[in-house]
Amino acid sequence: MAKRPKTIITCAITGAIHTPTMSDALPYTADDIARQAVEAAEAGASILHLHARRPEDGGVTIDPDAFSAFLPRIKQATKAVINISTGGSLKNSIEERIAPAKRFSPEMCSLNMGSMNFSFHPLAKRYDSWKFDWEKDYVANSDTYIFRNTFRDIETVASELAPHDIKFEHECYDVGHLYNLRFCMDIGLFKAPIFIQFIFGILGGIGPEVDNLVFMKRTADRLFGDDYRWSVLGAGGAQMSLATTASQMGGNVRVGLEDSLFLSRGKLAQSNAQQVAKIRHIIEDLGCDVATPDEAREILGLKGADRVSF
Repeated sequence: MAKRPKTIITCAITGAIHTPTMSDALPYTADDIARQAVEAAEAGASILHLHARRPEDGGVTIDPDAFSAFLPRIKQATKAVINISTGGSLKNSIEERIAPAKRFSPEMCSLNMGSMNFSFHPLAKRYDSWKFDWEKDYVANSDTYIFRNTFRDIETVASELAPHDIKFEHECYDVGHLYNLRFCMDIGLFKAPIFIQFIFGILGGIGPEVDNLVFMKRTADRLFGDDYRWSVLGAGGAQMSLATTASQMGGNVRVGLEDSLFLSRGKLAQSNAQQVAKIRHIIEDLGCDVATPDEAREILGLKGADRVSF
């Protein structure tokens, strides 16, 4: 019997959807982002997916200086792979969104593979008061947002970051995004093997049913054969169930407060590390091994932490 491949756990520390009112655990100062990232790595995450926030009020920022306040600290304290978002903000140009990756040259960064409606406005109805003035409008008005990732945008990211030898986490929110990725490979933008993050449960993308996970996986098998590795992100309440299913299908997993604020139904997570520890426990109890950071580097073919610029 062939031995199962080791499972890579990614932890997405803070993101751009949730706001400070929604959970006291959501980190937004540099100190809290660094501390929770290190703790998540200690709990078993081999990849840390990072966004930045304004330290004064928790608002979303893609200012490279905001990243500089925590990236070196995380690198010094852990061997985890650093993955910087190029999604960042729904209101900024692609050139602005890739500025942190261009400055810091991480081992990995995310790359969204298609434009889409991207909304979380139903969350606004859950709260009667807000910690900061910007939060309510930001959440309530997300039903007007279009997450722009045109073919030209994708080509811009590929060409601008090519000199940095960065491995992309190709984020696919629907089946059409897989075909977009296949097209981009056919015209030479990306080379195999690739790393795909299947994303389920975002309003505007494919729903979080197991049937959809199987469908996405079968489609990727047809389009990419053996030339890809994959992971699953289940938003909100789908986080742990889809991660568990993915781990048993030979995939990798992503958890973190960016994707869900909860540990279980109705119970807020106290930290990113708590979510990592839970999925690690599930994965290991079901007979799989969790990859170390260096094993993740080998599996994904990364350039190594010695070649980043922070």
